Amino acid sequence: MGGYLSAVEREIDLRAKANDAAFSALGGVRDDVQRLPLETLYLGGGTPSLLPAEQLASLISRVRDRFGLVDGAEVTLECNPGADERGDFTASVQAGVTRFSIGAQSMDVAALRELGRRHGPDDVSESIAAARAAGATSVSIDLLADLPGVSLDSWAGSLDAALALQPDHISVYALTLAVGGADEGEGSVDDRLATPAGALAWRRRAAAEQDEERGAEELELLDTRLPAAGFNWYEISNWAREGHTSRHNRLYWERASVEAVGPGAHAFDGATRRWNSANLDAWEGALMSGELPPGGAAAQISDRDAVAEGIVLSLRMSTGVDHEAVVAAGFAEVLEWGETNGLLLPHPEDAARVQLTMRGRLLSNELFSRIV
Repeated sequence: MGGYLSAVEREIDLRAKANDAAFSALGGVRDDVQRLPLETLYLGGGTPSLLPAEQLASLISRVRDRFGLVDGAEVTLECNPGADERGDFTASVQAGVTRFSIGAQSMDVAALRELGRRHGPDDVSESIAAARAAGATSVSIDLLADLPGVSLDSWAGSLDAALALQPDHISVYALTLAVGGADEGEGSVDDRLATPAGALAWRRRAAAEQDEERGAEELELLDTRLPAAGFNWYEISNWAREGHTSRHNRLYWERASVEAVGPGAHAFDGATRRWNSANLDAWEGALMSGELPPGGAAAQISDRDAVAEGIVLSLRMSTGVDHEAVVAAGFAEVLEWGETNGLLLPHPEDAARVQLTMRGRLLSNELFSRIV
């Protein structure tokens, strides 16, 4: 852990230095350039809650010193709810964490065991209680839909058990078990290792036990259970109580500039996407030599692709898109196709906008593929 953290700190310093140079260069030719402090900080990917309190505090402090954090910044820490994985909530809040994202996945014991999770429903309950007692501003939990071999009634029971814990935010994702790329011997878009043979065999077996129709029924159930419990849908997979939407994730969907550090981390500067090597040794080795880690950068996004990407990301959210703006951008036929097939309808609060229907949220990829 010590070597990893040293590499993270070095990358923070190098990325901040690169940003300083870029803003300095722009400042020489434009007088409207202003480098703003970060609005959010998200510590995720794995189990960062395992970081010792003093190291977590040091990491957050380093980001604040090198990039800046606005007053009232949202600082999220991902954690697993198991007693040996969730860390010290009180120490995390004292270090600067304001929001916890807890990987509950399910409140069904059998489903958790099938997924290989070591925690149980009581651990989820204890984690939420501990986060609140520590003074967290917001507590989110993740749940999975379309779990192999789980009936609709069992999934509904799990959802009700999660709602009874009164989190502030709920993310519900359909379990994806598809294989491809390196897992099929075809190479990969990056340098992540192929899935181990045993895990790959489990994926194939579990995928055969999934049911798209049942998965759709589970997601449709959210439309009745969550509003009744005080949650508003604001993005395809996300629901929140008033004032508890994920500010960090909204920045992604709004195509804001995002810096990122760590193996496999992806960043976006508003025009180009960059990603780090996902190979731990390659990433850490470069940074220990004082260099930025290897990786790649997509070609600068064309104006048309940027517009298309913006439309797709906006449609993911409940706010939808401005109908006339999309037509003016050249996507009138796509809107007509979506409306004809029941995937889009006028926004209930703004007739000038359109948003996804429930059917549209279930079949969103059919619509998005016609845009991008």
